[in-house]
Amino acid sequence: MFRWLLLIVFLALPIAGAAQSEDQPTGTIGVEDSADRDAAIAVRIRDILAELDGFGDVTVTVTSGIVTLRGTTLDASKAASLNDLVARVEGVVAIENEVAETTDVVERLNPAVERFMHRLSQFVAFIPLLSIAVVAFCVVLLLGFFVASRKQPWDRLAPNTFIADIYRTLIRLGFGVAGLVVALDILNATALLSTILGAAGIIGLAIGFAVKDTVENFIASIMLSIRQPFRPNDTIEIDGDIGNVIRLTSRATILLSFDGNHIRIPNSTVFKSRIVNYTRNTERRFVFDLGIGPEADLAHAKDIALQTLTSLPFTLETPAANTWLETVGDSTVTLRCVAWIDQHNTSWVGARSEAIRLVMAALTAEGVEMPEPTYRIKGLAGLEDGPEEARENAAKPAPPPVRDVDVADVDATMENQLEAIVADERETGEVNDLLKRDAPPE
Repeated sequence: MFRWLLLIVFLALPIAGAAQSEDQPTGTIGVEDSADRDAAIAVRIRDILAELDGFGDVTVTVTSGIVTLRGTTLDASKAASLNDLVARVEGVVAIENEVAETTDVVERLNPAVERFMHRLSQFVAFIPLLSIAVVAFCVVLLLGFFVASRKQPWDRLAPNTFIADIYRTLIRLGFGVAGLVVALDILNATALLSTILGAAGIIGLAIGFAVKDTVENFIASIMLSIRQPFRPNDTIEIDGDIGNVIRLTSRATILLSFDGNHIRIPNSTVFKSRIVNYTRNTERRFVFDLGIGPEADLAHAKDIALQTLTSLPFTLETPAANTWLETVGDSTVTLRCVAWIDQHNTSWVGARSEAIRLVMAALTAEGVEMPEPTYRIKGLAGLEDGPEEARENAAKPAPPPVRDVDVADVDATMENQLEAIVADERETGEVNDLLKRDAPPE
């Protein structure tokens, strides 16, 4: 064990010598040796250290040009810098630096307390100028709030109240930045402005990614409020949801379904979706299909259906009604009937229902068969060999033709009542509505 210790000490000796030789003076060593010269070197080094902070506990001794430094410093880097400092003094032959970093708690805290007191005194002296800067910032900010609070010209420039509020927010923000610039200029700290704006940009980017859906919905609200793709009480369809428009808010579009339920759709979904507006045009078409027997006179059936549709009091002459054969099935031929109505005065559902009833009645009155699907059962030799029920059904006479010329009332009563509900919702509900009845069409 002792031999190992000797080996470690032996290996460490060159390393210590190398560390001691760092930052040593270079050049030729003279043969003159004078105590006055050593004293002069020591005095010169002490004077230099006295002018520098952090070397108050360092002692200097000089013998034959060899400078020995002892004591403690607050920072290890300061102790290392003594070699470079002392080596610049003329006459120094070698340097023995034995200065160590102090571990005394009081000595290490004193500089911090001194720095704090110095900064506190600077802050107290800075209070009058800081007060002027704060007052200037507040004056500019209040001016911005006053300008933004005016109804004109923002309400006149903006297409709706939502955009006007955005204008006011931008005005306040602009005046706030201007007030900050004025305050920093008074404090002679305009260099901080770029740092503040850079930090604000990074924070804004991070927040933008975090609330991406909210930002998207906000932008969609702005676009919808400008474009106005629908009006209050319009019947529209968005992603399969159908109803009358109650209002467009800064967050969502609210519909009243035909069942009387509120449907709230985020504006980001509305902006990206396919919107079907059933109310924009006065004319609206209804369509229905009827099955005709293959053995019937199909041309005659078409004429009867067309004459019936044309004679209805609620169908329009232009666009004209029409009929055609759509498909051929196993036991029927599909007859498609279409007609147009004025949907603002006529109920679309009621008109379609009444048209189906009257066309079917007209076809039945003319003897046009509209049979149900027929299935043939193999294995029966004939009707006389079948069940008793089949023979009885075959013996029943055909029903008499139906003749019905009375037309039911198909006024848009239900639609008008639904519109009245929407109007009442708009009057008693939220005031944050971005829709205008007189807005220009998209």
